[in-house]
Amino acid sequence: MQRLIFLGVISLALTGSIFATVFGTVRGIVHDPRHRPIGGITMVLSTKDSNYTMTALTDADGQFHFDAVPLGEYTVAVSDPTFVPEAHGVTVLSGSAPILHFELHLASQNESVTVSANSASEQTESATPTNLINREEIRDTPGATRSNSVAMITNYVPGAYMTHDQLHVRGGHQVSWLIDGVPIPNTNIASNLGPQIDPKDIDTVEAQRGSYSADFGDRTYGVFNVAPRTGFEWNNDAEIVTSFGNFYQTDDQVNFGGHTNRFAYYASVNGNRTDLGLETPTSAVIHDRANGYGGFTSLMFNLDSQDQLRFVASLRRDHYQIPYAPDDPVSSDLRDVNDEADAFVAFSWVRTFGTGVVLTVSPFYHFNSANYESNAHDFPSATTDRRSSGYEGGQATLSYIKDRNNGRAGLYAFEQQNDELFGVIFNDPADPSFGNIFRDAQSATGSLIAAFVEDEFRATSWLTLNAGVRQTHFSGNLVENATSPRFGAAVKVPKINWVVRGFYGHFYQAPPLQTATGPLLQFVSAQNLGFIPLHGERDEESQFGVAIPYKGWILDVDTFRTRAKNYFDHNSVGNSDIFFPLTIDGALIRGWELTLRSPQIAKRGQVYVTYSNQVAQGKGAISGGLTDFSPPQGGYFLLDHDQRNTLHFGGNVNLPRSIYASTDIYYGSGFTDGNAPSSGPDHLPGHTTFDVTVGKNFGERLSVGVSGINVANRRVLLDNSFTFGGTHYMNPREIFVQLRYRFHY
Repeated sequence: MQRLIFLGVISLALTGSIFATVFGTVRGIVHDPRHRPIGGITMVLSTKDSNYTMTALTDADGQFHFDAVPLGEYTVAVSDPTFVPEAHGVTVLSGSAPILHFELHLASQNESVTVSANSASEQTESATPTNLINREEIRDTPGATRSNSVAMITNYVPGAYMTHDQLHVRGGHQVSWLIDGVPIPNTNIASNLGPQIDPKDIDTVEAQRGSYSADFGDRTYGVFNVAPRTGFEWNNDAEIVTSFGNFYQTDDQVNFGGHTNRFAYYASVNGNRTDLGLETPTSAVIHDRANGYGGFTSLMFNLDSQDQLRFVASLRRDHYQIPYAPDDPVSSDLRDVNDEADAFVAFSWVRTFGTGVVLTVSPFYHFNSANYESNAHDFPSATTDRRSSGYEGGQATLSYIKDRNNGRAGLYAFEQQNDELFGVIFNDPADPSFGNIFRDAQSATGSLIAAFVEDEFRATSWLTLNAGVRQTHFSGNLVENATSPRFGAAVKVPKINWVVRGFYGHFYQAPPLQTATGPLLQFVSAQNLGFIPLHGERDEESQFGVAIPYKGWILDVDTFRTRAKNYFDHNSVGNSDIFFPLTIDGALIRGWELTLRSPQIAKRGQVYVTYSNQVAQGKGAISGGLTDFSPPQGGYFLLDHDQRNTLHFGGNVNLPRSIYASTDIYYGSGFTDGNAPSSGPDHLPGHTTFDVTVGKNFGERLSVGVSGINVANRRVLLDNSFTFGGTHYMNPREIFVQLRYRFHY
């Protein structure tokens, strides 16, 4: 009955509720040289890399609106032979509403179209630092198109890195993935190794890092909003992508798509395998195979000029062997594996109500599982940990853009079921539990509902103010409520077009549903541990930054400080390889970041730089989860994934004879040394990798590229935290050939 009531609440919420979106609005004004508005002008919005277009007419005041525009890069052009052709480039971010100005002149002979690139300052209307990574950048980045790769995030988002096989951003584990603006809920921490979305299915990903508007808030450290491929880039075309390399690796996909004026479709199937799956505990690669397969589809149908239907679905399964050290005395019995499955389905109805009002209704379902299995003779113990989680919920998005206001308000909700089976066989004669077999199943349910209101107010042409509040109610093993106010401002400095921004806000992250009761609690107690119910993480963030455009170059610098209460982390039960989430009483993460993007240089290529300097520290004892941790004396201590300096430098270039090349150089100053001597350095040595891709296009249908990852084959100790196999070394050199072939059907 409780579940039916909750689902009924969701159904009611979807009729008028609002949440994050993948859409923005492009608006503008058309006038003559004397600034008199010109009505009846046809404006055309088009993408740079597909056949997607929208048209609009200017009204009597010379104004035009393009509503429900998916995030990405576009060109807006005047389509009227009476006037000189003019076009502006514009980047659309989720929830944004950039304003363009067109000054038209009467046409004369031999006129050509001039495309003006819209400066980044015009995109930075809010206080949220954002990176937009498109399909071409993902394709050109060495190794980024592989199913298990997150290079599209780590290379372009400052403060993002991989350690113990987990993505970390700004000193935290928890990030949000969204498809078409619909969040993929997952309250579990560090239990999955597989990818959320295959990079080959992505058209554009919007990466936000902190300073979120009230639309967002479940995951503080990073939000990745994916606009998937839709089929507008294809015209009844298909593509085969296949690769082969050392460690017997292959990563393959077949995708196809097409469109009419009203309907677009895209679908893909993929598979991959390698003998180098997870980070290894030594420089030797032993028992480290991985394989997976999956599928994805995206459908879009325009019922009429006001109604659009969108459907996305993804399915994936992954298998990982857990590597071990060659000098382990019982290595012949170590055969641990981790099997994962993930499925996500979302349907969206997009309705435009007049000018500037867009409603999107999106029910969704998400299933996720992770099953850790051991050989029954593993030493000192054989572990089983099987978890499955289901989420049913929905959201609706509504934006209202009028004059100087960009307002949003609404609701988001889901219900979760979590089932987990724990099992341990004790094989160490020295263990008091030797010969015992422990097995226990746990089930839990919970729900989350969040409401928000947000407004972005353009006070003047140079000042934009943001204010919002998010109210969250969580019900699970405990009940919590959180009120999260957020305030931001962006100031555009006249003439030089610098944008200075600031933000202050609060965030709440709901806790995992895992708990310890009955036999499991007895087992935990036998390991000299205690269990305290997990509370949600509450964060306070302040941020200040500046975006500096100069002749097409964009330099963005920001500094941030995040104070966390009940900071989420994870720990193991003894030597069992069962990992439990935990919360640390407090954490302080602070730092500064830099991104630098170039324009096209000599029409040949671009370069980028991302840099982060940060400190990630914990404070106090365990406030939830397993309580076997005693905080060091003296206040703050380093978190295991603290790395002070993270740098990426890279770029791409198009050479003669249709040859292309791209590269990325990564430097990390070293993660926290878990075995650091009291008088020695706190961090492990630094590490550097060099990645490169060189390829050639044979016409428009065939391309062949050769990629090298960690070309110099640097093998250093990356971290020594106890996660999925203990310590971790940097992966060895990988070399593979990728072939892409496109054909029409």
